[in-house]
Amino acid sequence: MRARRLRAGLKGWGGVGAMALACALAVLFALLLPVVRSHGESGGTGVGGHGVAHGSQARAAEECADPEKQTLSPSGADGPTIDEIRGREGEKRKLVVGVDQNSYRWGYRDPNSGGEAELEGFDIDLVHRIAEDILGDADAVQFKAIPTDQRIPAIQDGRVDMVVRTMTINCDRLRDVAFSAPYFRTGQQVLAPKAADITGYDETLAGKRVCTAAGSTALSTLEQERRDGGPAAGVDLDTTVPNQLDCLVRLQLGEVDAVVTDGALAASQAAQDPTVELKGDPFTTEYYGVAMKKDADDLVRRVNQILVEWRADKAGGWQHSYEEWLAETMGDDPAGSQPPSPPQYLRED
Repeated sequence: MRARRLRAGLKGWGGVGAMALACALAVLFALLLPVVRSHGESGGTGVGGHGVAHGSQARAAEECADPEKQTLSPSGADGPTIDEIRGREGEKRKLVVGVDQNSYRWGYRDPNSGGEAELEGFDIDLVHRIAEDILGDADAVQFKAIPTDQRIPAIQDGRVDMVVRTMTINCDRLRDVAFSAPYFRTGQQVLAPKAADITGYDETLAGKRVCTAAGSTALSTLEQERRDGGPAAGVDLDTTVPNQLDCLVRLQLGEVDAVVTDGALAASQAAQDPTVELKGDPFTTEYYGVAMKKDADDLVRRVNQILVEWRADKAGGWQHSYEEWLAETMGDDPAGSQPPSPPQYLRED
């Protein structure tokens, strides 16, 4: 396992000034970490990819149950996808992974860490673990920054081998990509200014401007809830952004009244800005998974095997990463964030 790098805390990084710093860092490292964009993009959904109709997705989703279980059983065997990755030569012999570089504690560049401000966080730890297993070198990774709405197109187009980016496993996405078993449990939650009269996902959201990321689970959930006449029925959902962190900026600027996103991400954003807080409890239960190409069966099985070993490793595995990155923002008890144990593997070849 690679040596842990000295990391400085990111305490006090809040408010609009912090966002300006984050944006400046994103520009600074643009050449090192290229942003993946779709070809001929005209406002992709990030769920179906390549213009797949929402109606088709909905019909496919009707037949999907327990999406977090729709994955292949673990295996340490090699296969064509893994052979192709290992066959890359020279500087190209790396695992190409789509990540975020702006999600505090998940995948981000700490401006206080000095030097090149390398990517770090919970998701980044998992990426290094996968690279070590497949290529024998935890640092044999080419990171690519991917907007929230471009995660699936990047996989389908072959620009990345996988995406490890707080990506929720759901039925719509299973049409287009394969997922590993879950590695984290979360749920949708409301983030709003502390002084706001919003109390959670309830009637206090009526008439409020809510920001979500395009292609996100939050947006699709709220749209469905609005159609069903739920608490989102009277919510203004006109504000969508390419990256989820952009919603925090909109909130700070007063352009929206609240943000809806995964509770795990919302907790990290609340830690960045002391003027906002989580409102109410999560109103869904969701799981993050590693996303890969539909036909990359050997890679899916291998990642599932790695996840089994990562969770069992008490010294440098899942628990260690949680304590290092997430305990400060989500609490010392990780029970509510742990994925199902044991995981189930219901997908067949």
